[in-house]
Amino acid sequence: MNPLIRITLAILLLPSLSSAQTEKNPFAFGLWAGSTQYNGDLGQGFYHSSGNGVNLHVGLTSSLRITERTVFSGNWTIGKTSYTENATTAFSSNFMQANLHARVHLFKEGRFKANPYGFAGIGAGYHSKTRKPGTDVFIPFGLGVQVQLTDRIAVQVQETFAYSDHDNRDEQATENNDAYLMHSIGLTWNMSFDKDSDQDGVTDKRDQCPGTARGTAVDEKGCPLDRDGDGIADLTDMCPDVKGVASAKGCPDKDGDSVADSIDRCMEEPGLITTNPQTNGCPDKDGDEITDSQDRCPDMKGSAAMRGCPDTDLDGVADPDDKCPEQAGIVENKGCPAVKEEVKELFTQALQGIQFETGKDIIRVSSHPILDKVVQVMNEHPAYLLEINGHTDNTGDPAFNLMLSQKRADAVKAYLMAKGIATSRLTAKGFGDTQPVAANSTADGKALNRRVEFKINF
Repeated sequence: MNPLIRITLAILLLPSLSSAQTEKNPFAFGLWAGSTQYNGDLGQGFYHSSGNGVNLHVGLTSSLRITERTVFSGNWTIGKTSYTENATTAFSSNFMQANLHARVHLFKEGRFKANPYGFAGIGAGYHSKTRKPGTDVFIPFGLGVQVQLTDRIAVQVQETFAYSDHDNRDEQATENNDAYLMHSIGLTWNMSFDKDSDQDGVTDKRDQCPGTARGTAVDEKGCPLDRDGDGIADLTDMCPDVKGVASAKGCPDKDGDSVADSIDRCMEEPGLITTNPQTNGCPDKDGDEITDSQDRCPDMKGSAAMRGCPDTDLDGVADPDDKCPEQAGIVENKGCPAVKEEVKELFTQALQGIQFETGKDIIRVSSHPILDKVVQVMNEHPAYLLEINGHTDNTGDPAFNLMLSQKRADAVKAYLMAKGIATSRLTAKGFGDTQPVAANSTADGKALNRRVEFKINF
């Protein structure tokens, strides 16, 4: 088989035979063109315009990446070469050639856009349309520079010196073998035969994390980068340089409550996630956004105004303090409604309306209607606590008066209890003649001082 045909087949088959051994985009294919200059027995034509005329060439190139700086390449070229020494001495030839060569770049791939290189190899060329056609073996070597335009597209500018093993294609066989200089520029396109479904730059065969989102930075295994090694990819890790946990989006979480330590107001104690930066991460059993340590009612959802307690009737008194939590009242009455005017009038009547036998603690029958009305009030208002206070004038011994006032207060308490009022709602106390409301120097004053007072508590 013709040597040229053999080399051409090798160039065309090389990518398919070697693609499994490559890194990302290992194979490049391109077109190139330029001009050819002759150097030989007829004259020194390198880098001279005289004698060479216009000799163009075009071709195909393919290359396979071996290392970060080394590339194995092949070229297939057709063109024309000629040289005119004078009117009677000249030659012209059409040629077709192929060569294989190794290319070594100055820098590692990807470091700079422009990367110079040198190369050397072996090739074969067939010359036609000359008086002495035939196939030559030649040694190609030279210099070039590759400029990477995109990830896949590059421009190459190259000088190729080709020294052949024959001396008679120029129809002169004297001292110098025929040689050629090719000034070329080419455009190459990087190709990859290994599928990269998620387009992360790592082929499916090597990708241990297929399906990563486009734009995600990955390591050499195709897995999302994880600088702190906590198993959470940097793309979603809110603390990519500090090892954390998934529940806190990659940040440290000492108490394990899913609130990152950096925003956890109670990082030593598990709490709740809230939108309030002052309470975020703090315990809040009732979920009212008032931390348990500041919540007066940690087991009941309340408001900040009530220090975390509820106020069911919205009267400004927290339920634990509200004696009437289902009925709006006033603060003075511990959340119960204000005492009605008719109740106040009844208690005013009772001051003088409750009469006892002289010097005794026996309630006169005439006083029963008033006491029965007091019973009715107590039944209608179960939150009322009734304080019964007995008083006397200053007639007689003060000690006796004190004892008598206590007995009379107890007598009223006993009457109310007999009518069904719970003893827990009643308090009886005697004050004797120590709290007069009028002067004891007159009969009218003494009458006012002999009294039973009712006071509502809650």
